[in-house]
Amino acid sequence: MAAETTPATAGVSNHLKRNVGLIGLLWASETSIIGSGWLKGAERALVTAGPAAIIAWGIGSLAIIILALVHAELGGMFPVAGGSARFAHYAFGGAAGASFGWFAWLQAASVAPIEVEATLSYTGHYSFASNWTTASGTLHGWGYVVAILLMAVFVAMNFIGIKTLAQVSNVIMWWKIAIPLATILIVAVTHFHPSNFSAGDGFMPHGIEGVFGAVSGSGIIFSLLGFEQAIQLGGESSNPKRDIPLATILSILIGAAIYILLQVFFIGAIPVANIPHLWANLNFPGISGPWAGITTLVGLGWLAKILFIDAVISPFGTGVIYTTATSRYSIAMDKNGYWPKGAGRLNKNGLPWVGLLTAFVVGCACFINYSNWNNFVGFITSASVLMYAGAPLAFGVFRSKLPDWERPFRLAGGAVIAPLAFVVANLVIFWSGWPTLEGLGIAILLGYVILIVTQVFKLNPTSLILDLKAAGWLPVYLVGMGAIDWMSDFGPGHSFAFKSPVIHAWWSDILVVTVFSLVIYYWAQAVSLTKEKIDLAIDTTSVAELPSH
Repeated sequence: MAAETTPATAGVSNHLKRNVGLIGLLWASETSIIGSGWLKGAERALVTAGPAAIIAWGIGSLAIIILALVHAELGGMFPVAGGSARFAHYAFGGAAGASFGWFAWLQAASVAPIEVEATLSYTGHYSFASNWTTASGTLHGWGYVVAILLMAVFVAMNFIGIKTLAQVSNVIMWWKIAIPLATILIVAVTHFHPSNFSAGDGFMPHGIEGVFGAVSGSGIIFSLLGFEQAIQLGGESSNPKRDIPLATILSILIGAAIYILLQVFFIGAIPVANIPHLWANLNFPGISGPWAGITTLVGLGWLAKILFIDAVISPFGTGVIYTTATSRYSIAMDKNGYWPKGAGRLNKNGLPWVGLLTAFVVGCACFINYSNWNNFVGFITSASVLMYAGAPLAFGVFRSKLPDWERPFRLAGGAVIAPLAFVVANLVIFWSGWPTLEGLGIAILLGYVILIVTQVFKLNPTSLILDLKAAGWLPVYLVGMGAIDWMSDFGPGHSFAFKSPVIHAWWSDILVVTVFSLVIYYWAQAVSLTKEKIDLAIDTTSVAELPSH
């Protein structure tokens, strides 16, 4: 097997340290899942879908569980840093791998700044911070300075080392789980009105389209993101073959249960006098910090004070761990040859310092274009699910071409679940809507510019397998998803060729996306790399990180 192409710099570690156990991996994923989503997601989903938001959470949870099962098998097979950024590289070569690697890095780099925005939207409660955000939670004035300082803290925390960081995450995670559960219990006992579910303009005021729109656009999928953190830390797991699949699956089950209960009791807690005629017009004092606002409204001021504290702790834990993930993706992008050599460089303590600094700069830049939690969440959702979409494609390839590779967790029914997972991922992307996909498309083009510059000027000596046949489906996939969305009710309303949506009924949306997804899935399987090229891709980028298989 080939060794790394470039030796370590003298005195600098070339390998991450494997000292994170099962609880550390589980809490790394869980602390990513229980973040700003619990503080804001229930309110946004209710405004978008009415009380039928409960159904949207169920759909979103099922979608993420399906994707998590696929990732659990792949994470056990390849316990390497930034795993989600590498699966497509192994299966389809550099062209596809660079794309999905960029999607992975992009979504991870975007999460820390949105967690900062969530924290600051709650701080408006305090007089000294009242001018940091507008009434809608948009950054304003000194809020930008504080946001940058919080990003710097996220990065600084990562320089203490992954073992210490995991221990800190363990402590934070107990708080992050305890507070939502306590809130659910207290509200259930003291202020729960079952009649709220049929109040306003009804249980499902915007039909099934509103439910689907809430899945992607109101923060539901975003809230459930994070299970893959156990996979991204695979290169630092002490027992990766056992712990990565287990941590991945447990984290999403715990998170999904908490979020569904939060939605139920948020709806039930709203005083009857504050329920509007239209759920879309929901408004009450302190709504920019929904849970703190509602607990204040019903007379639970002491609980609201705790929630204002949690508004710092919960997003803080998520922001720190996603900063960690971003730096690990930088390692993968470096090792795979997509970015200039040195992007994943480690310091003498084995920490990816270049990746951490890059995460800081990009995170701060996000505040310029996305200064509000509500308008940022759809972008991150689409980028994340686009990253997840690469996993089921690679899953099918590895099942057929690496049948004897050791799988600590083997997904039963994988031949059916993998294409289903790809369909589910594309439906979530589709429901995000055209404005979100338009912004994502611009970000994707930027990623290709970085790749092209790296290759043209030979900024990375790693041999990149650019098998264009194996990635021939990719441009059709990306353009096709945009075109389908454009022609639907989730598009801009009309196009140059069509005065009204061509794909109109909700069932036709699902049918068209499903058929298109299956065509892309089986096309990708048919043109994937040969076993010999897959072995070469693994050997030249990851062999030094992998335990014996």
